[in-house]
Amino acid sequence: MESGRLSLGTAVRFWLKLGFISFGGPTGQIAIMHQELVERRRWISEGRFLHALNYCMLLPGPEATQLATYIGWIMHRTLGGIVAGVLFVLPSVFILIALSWMYLAYGEVPLVAGLFYGVKPAIVAVVIAAAYRIGTRALKNAVMWFIAGGAFLAIVAGAPFPAIVLAAAVIGFAGGRLAPGRFSAGGLHGASVRAYGPALIDDHTPLPTHAVFSWRKLATHVGAGVILWALALAGLALAAGWHGTLSQMAWFFTKAALLTFGGAYAVLPYVFQASVEHYGWATAPQMIDGLALGETTPGPLIMVVAFVGFVGGWTREVFGPDALFLAGFAGAWVATFFTFLPSFVFIFAGAPFIETTHGNLKFTAPLSAITAAVVGVVLSLAVFFARHVFWPEGLPAGVDWVAVGIAAAALAAMLRYKAGLIPVIFAAGAAGMALRLAGLA
Repeated sequence: MESGRLSLGTAVRFWLKLGFISFGGPTGQIAIMHQELVERRRWISEGRFLHALNYCMLLPGPEATQLATYIGWIMHRTLGGIVAGVLFVLPSVFILIALSWMYLAYGEVPLVAGLFYGVKPAIVAVVIAAAYRIGTRALKNAVMWFIAGGAFLAIVAGAPFPAIVLAAAVIGFAGGRLAPGRFSAGGLHGASVRAYGPALIDDHTPLPTHAVFSWRKLATHVGAGVILWALALAGLALAAGWHGTLSQMAWFFTKAALLTFGGAYAVLPYVFQASVEHYGWATAPQMIDGLALGETTPGPLIMVVAFVGFVGGWTREVFGPDALFLAGFAGAWVATFFTFLPSFVFIFAGAPFIETTHGNLKFTAPLSAITAAVVGVVLSLAVFFARHVFWPEGLPAGVDWVAVGIAAAALAAMLRYKAGLIPVIFAAGAAGMALRLAGLA
């Protein structure tokens, strides 16, 4: 397909619209893209869409963002990929910056405090529901249950998240050879290939020249990404010192970006543990509130890193006590840039090979093992949150049974009655405000 058949301006308008309506986490975002691009607009066939999605699922990083970048790239070259990926996350960055400022500036106001009192237990329920949903898809046999249990115990014992991912991948690689039936991957988000009529990028559409693989293209894209990353990191280090807050954020979020196998919930314990315990950028209650804000804004859930960056820049007063908003603004953009840069490099460097081969990927066994480990890691995140929400004064103090009740109601609403995420969080926030105003919580 020649890019001229679909103008870049038309694509820009769509990607910007998608950035504002992409609620529902990666599954919901991918479903919206499928509905808009495959079923309604017919920009890409379902076969090519799923082929791209399969590759994005194997990469560290936010798969929905990478999928948007991939489709933008195949339609309009590198510029199209940059436009699609940037516009997919840009609205959520500005929204989270605004909400983070309001949270830090007005979070102690009774109405706002009551709102977050109700939202926090709902977030515990959201994480438990996420573990349940991932588990029902990933834990298909005793081996997968064993991997999930081992990952949970390892993370609770303090094992580093990167080591857990690596161990799961090694187990999956070996298991795929020794017992392939135990490590076979499931379907691609439960989707089946259907015919929706001709598409601009169809199953048998010839590859455009920019999508043909070459080692020169691979080296160019990887080199450009590494140079851009190094220049940005060096600039921060020269401006504020290597041990400065913004430099340390850049280095940490680079590492986190390379470890986000299995989605945002998998890497959040790593981000939270480092932000709270190692760097001291935020407190545990603030991190829970940040996840609540991230869940209720469009864009990928990993955008919660913008909240972490904003709070870290604000609390560390990186530009002095008279420029707190500017410090938070800078922290949010540093966290966002270094989190998402690797995703663009992975797409621009690897997508030509994927498009040229157009065959089945052979990494499903390690992916299955990593996904099983993610179940255990996400469950540990629920335990982490529950400890701080249900025992706000710390163990062995009394349990906050009101918070437990809100969490139980939210969990039942999502799992039993299939209530949407946004209504549940808003209802919990309203309940928290009412209970606080009535003096019952």
